[in-house]
Amino acid sequence: MLSLKGEHIRLRALETDDLDFLYELENNVTVWEISGTTTPYSRHVLKQYLDNAHRDIYDVKQLRLCICDKNDKGIGLIDLFDFDPKNHRAGIGIIVLEDKNRNKGVGTEAIRLMMDYAFSTLALRQLFANVLVGNDASIHLFKKLGFQEVGIKKDWIFSNGRYKDEILFQKLKT
Repeated sequence: MLSLKGEHIRLRALETDDLDFLYELENNVTVWEISGTTTPYSRHVLKQYLDNAHRDIYDVKQLRLCICDKNDKGIGLIDLFDFDPKNHRAGIGIIVLEDKNRNKGVGTEAIRLMMDYAFSTLALRQLFANVLVGNDASIHLFKKLGFQEVGIKKDWIFSNGRYKDEILFQKLKT
């Protein structure tokens, strides 16, 4: 089982015990805009997802890890997605569920751990992130971690009756 430990958090593989946390997060309509979700998930569907979460990143092109606090309580998720081993790149995304766990270094530590894993273990050369214009906290987070704004995807997301631009950030291995 993959486990990456930081000073205040750890990233670990999803477990069947994470069903309730995953159900709460995936059905929280306030995060649907960034996750691309349009309908609720049933516990049954999420259990099937957890039953297959062990599949290899080279097979499913994604790695989703649970961000856990010191008590091993799930507080968020971090993903590598669109994994492309031929071109040595992947997307990275993060969600910390509750406001009380935000702006406390959780995101910074989680992304640093995942960047280290992606660049060293997976031998990736670059990571990219997609952030909605107006998501100032995420923009600040990725810039702080050395991601460069490389483009704007115009009218990329349709939400609440209007189109929104999305910023493309990129981090090259140094």
